[in-house]
Amino acid sequence: MAQETILLVDDEKEIVDMLDIYLKNDGYATLRAYNGAEALELLRAHNIDLIVLDVMMPAMDGIAACLEMRKTSNVPIVMLSAKSEDMDKILGLSTGADDYVTKPFNPLELLARVKSQLRRYKRLGVVQPAESGVIEVDDVVINTATHEVRREGRDIKLTPREFAIFELLARNRGIVFSIENIYEKVWNEPFFESDNTVMVHIRKIREKLEDNPRQPKYIKTVWGVGYKVDG
Repeated sequence: MAQETILLVDDEKEIVDMLDIYLKNDGYATLRAYNGAEALELLRAHNIDLIVLDVMMPAMDGIAACLEMRKTSNVPIVMLSAKSEDMDKILGLSTGADDYVTKPFNPLELLARVKSQLRRYKRLGVVQPAESGVIEVDDVVINTATHEVRREGRDIKLTPREFAIFELLARNRGIVFSIENIYEKVWNEPFFESDNTVMVHIRKIREKLEDNPRQPKYIKTVWGVGYKVDG
């Protein structure tokens, strides 16, 4: 099996060196970039399986780079930042990142996050007989085999996390899922009460899918309970 390639993007060479050692010791191939512009060039030139992306960088920061990446790629992105405020995390996730790690971090924790993201990304891209096929929600078509979403013939580019959330709700139409349930089923991790991650992802799905995200047609809010796709 071919090595999975991780793109490391950070202007702090010491962090890139450290992550390079841990990832290579675990069997991954790595590429390096020291700003967002370099990262975009490498993403266009190589087959990359996951990106570790710092926020604060010269030339092009991680937020701008993530926005550009999401125009053409659904590769998983783990964002790094020295900022730990909730709004900083929300901003990072809103641009299309799949996970967010605050500096300073334990490299073993980051390695675990990388593995988790890669497992999910590969699972979503593999045809699974029990779950494969097409799901239709009004004029939206979800192809679980190709990881594509189309509305009225138009491609809707969802990140792996966004796709997983929408697929979960669409596959269980009429069932209300709490934020905690969605998080634990999609992230496969315990939910923390103060975490806004699910709400951020739901908002991004609506922005991409809905004519009017403030009056959603597809993913409905059941106030005080959670979210559902109508049966």
